[in-house]
Amino acid sequence: MPHTHRRPATAEFRGRGLVLALGLSAVIVSMMQTLVVPILTVVQKDLSLSSSSTSWLATSTLLSAAVFTPLLGRLGDMRGKRPVLLGVLGVTVVGSALAAITSSFPLLLVARAMQGASTAIFPLALSVLRDELPARRLPGAMGLVSGTLAFGSGLALVGAGLLTQGPHPDYHRVFWLATVLSLVALATVAIAVPPSPSSTGGRTDWLGATTLAGALVLLLLPISQGGTWGWTSARCLGLLGGAVVLTAVWVLVERRVRQPLVDMRMFALRPVVFTNLAGVLLGFGMFTQFIGISYLVQTPHRIAGYGFSASVLDAAVVYLLPGTVASLIAAQFGGVLVRRIGARVTLAAGAGSGVLGFGWLAVSHGSPGGVVAAGLLTGIAISFGFATLPAFIVAGVPVHQSGIANGINSIARSLGSSLGSAVITALLSARLLTGLPPGTPAVPAESQYTLSFALGAGAFALVVLIALTGLRIESVPHHKVVQPSGPGGQTPEGPRPTGPRHRAPRSSGRR
Repeated sequence: MPHTHRRPATAEFRGRGLVLALGLSAVIVSMMQTLVVPILTVVQKDLSLSSSSTSWLATSTLLSAAVFTPLLGRLGDMRGKRPVLLGVLGVTVVGSALAAITSSFPLLLVARAMQGASTAIFPLALSVLRDELPARRLPGAMGLVSGTLAFGSGLALVGAGLLTQGPHPDYHRVFWLATVLSLVALATVAIAVPPSPSSTGGRTDWLGATTLAGALVLLLLPISQGGTWGWTSARCLGLLGGAVVLTAVWVLVERRVRQPLVDMRMFALRPVVFTNLAGVLLGFGMFTQFIGISYLVQTPHRIAGYGFSASVLDAAVVYLLPGTVASLIAAQFGGVLVRRIGARVTLAAGAGSGVLGFGWLAVSHGSPGGVVAAGLLTGIAISFGFATLPAFIVAGVPVHQSGIANGINSIARSLGSSLGSAVITALLSARLLTGLPPGTPAVPAESQYTLSFALGAGAFALVVLIALTGLRIESVPHHKVVQPSGPGGQTPEGPRPTGPRHRAPRSSGRR
């Protein structure tokens, strides 16, 4: 009798260790995206770079993520998640260490590109959860791991602010932090993640991967560099046109090869289409919060008549950290709410919190307490959004496509983050205060912050609309996909894992 009670306890303990390891890995993903934001000026000064050159430290990571995320997500489905996950974390460790020891700008770009590959960790982590956990635990675990994305972004901002304080800031310390955390994540994954119970095998669609990567690079380059090149410049317009053409080529390739990287019929599934759109909007809202609040509170009140004259450290710790902590706490409840009240209602409620938070920032950002409170609301909204999106994706596609589907959704969030960064930066530089004393740094007009926060509120309002009307939970049309999901497929409000470790009853086709 004692033996029969020991095995479930052991399984429960292993499950918690798995979620902890994958949650830490998700923190690494989001940290790599925002790590350089507070230290760009430090790197620019230390390496004697122009601002346009320095911006490539963020762009290189974004482009690397676009190239590697879909390919590695598909390789995880084909060859097993654990070896691919360990390989990506290994590359992240090496890239972080290289950035920590180098003072060469070309090598720093290479290091940032290696860090960008970490974006593939997130879809792989969700696929591992789907393989290993029982259905009753899956929504909560996915919500917790997904919610840590927002926490990791804020942690990177706070950590970078703390490590670059003083009269002689050193950006290398920030990358040493990334190295240590990546090593810890690698060790925990090696211990806690078991070998994949199954893999699909097959051949790698290198032509599809190459054309998709090329199309994403052509799209993301003008988005990230448009402020420097000029949005209507021939370079920007030419790259955007090239992205359209290469996307069409990619679609033709995927429709003709026997084993495509992405089954194009997957994009006809309603959950996939609207979840990716929601991902773009959530990424937009997250960076609107980070950039808008950070710049607003650092604005010198004596010169502009608004703002709080905060230091970089104060902006991170006093104004952004509370929202970051709120997002981590909300992640504990996001998955539970998905299971109890459904993904649609959870997403809509979270996005509604974002509308309130950004609305508050738009109409009343004159007090520190108000800005912090509004940041709490937007932090909860982002965490709930990230917690629910994987439930729609996993419910909407068969098991063998979950890695690539979540990879595409990760790219959608990255695209939204890039759009948010580009749009808000452009807005804040479009209208500056005039009549300032000579030598005073350029300061945006306060109305530009109001407009930026109003756009954030609009983005979350669209997420509410998508949750209530676009993401109707219905049976997945299995006949539209190359392979059926097999036993179980999905549940009305969340994923139902399948595979040799847990077999669900075969669906009758009716709900």
